[in-house]
Amino acid sequence: MWVRGRLIFCVALLPTLALIPACGSSTGPNRPKIGVVTNVTAEFWSIAEAGARKASKDFDVEVLFRQPTKGTVSEQSQILEDFLQLGVAGIAVSVLNPEEQTADLRRIAGRVPLLTMDNDAENCGRICYVGTDNYEAGKAVGRLVKKALPDGGTVALFVGKIGPINARLRVQGVIDELAGKKDATGPQLGKYTYFNSAPYTDDAKPTVAQENAKDVADKLRDTPNVCMIGLWAYNAPAILEALKAKQLVGKVKVVAFDEDKATLAGIAEGSVEGTVVQDPFRFGYQSVEILAAEARGDSSKRIEKAIPYRVVTREGGPTEVVAGVDILNLPVDVFRKTLEDNLASVK
Repeated sequence: MWVRGRLIFCVALLPTLALIPACGSSTGPNRPKIGVVTNVTAEFWSIAEAGARKASKDFDVEVLFRQPTKGTVSEQSQILEDFLQLGVAGIAVSVLNPEEQTADLRRIAGRVPLLTMDNDAENCGRICYVGTDNYEAGKAVGRLVKKALPDGGTVALFVGKIGPINARLRVQGVIDELAGKKDATGPQLGKYTYFNSAPYTDDAKPTVAQENAKDVADKLRDTPNVCMIGLWAYNAPAILEALKAKQLVGKVKVVAFDEDKATLAGIAEGSVEGTVVQDPFRFGYQSVEILAAEARGDSSKRIEKAIPYRVVTREGGPTEVVAGVDILNLPVDVFRKTLEDNLASVK
């Protein structure tokens, strides 16, 4: 919303991937072009790009994968226009701001098949959404917080931007789970106090995220039973760095989202309680699979259900059925191996 280095093997793989233009070299003059544009530049999206790259080979399409460096609507809009000029046969987009972009996305959807990925915009004319149910994933984060602070405490939330729908839904899922009711608001969420009554945002800038975390750590230094929650992939690593700088690692609980390398290392060593992960490799792969089929007149690959999230902790646990969906609770070492295998498959 899987950023979004994560793992050492992932970082080692990226230079190899970068040697391949766009997402695979053309094997014929008539291969459909598929455009994929993310919301920001992040490790999460590098994993998605690996999935897209594998799909480009499996379904014989050329993929143009772009990660905006500024994370602005204007930058993303220009990339979308560039895709149209290049004659793409379909586009996948992680929408930055649904309200601001819906009209333009509807125009694009009138020209080529358009799907949303990770961040949705329901009324934009998209053929389907490839991503997680972020509200339910947010509730899963809330359950991790409740395990970390079973007797209650103070929680602080951190996210890149509050405009994207995935951010809003995750935040609401967390606070609804803690409050035990729908559409909860702060500052009091049952036996939990919601510090600031709103998430701290950083405009998708990890350096700002770390400053935010340091500021909150200072303010809550003498408060008992504190949990800091990072809802975009780089937020938890920024929190960890802030806690190290303030010598508060272990005193303050940390709950994460996505599978950043530092987050997984923190889970393994015990400084992070756990993380809720999406499936960015599958996001990239399935988006390209769907659009490759659409380019050839086949609409059967469209999906209607969200891709299940997973929970990663140090020891893992039994599979749970949540809202009718099987949710895996994976040990961190098992999850690392799964991610490693996915990335290795691109080679």
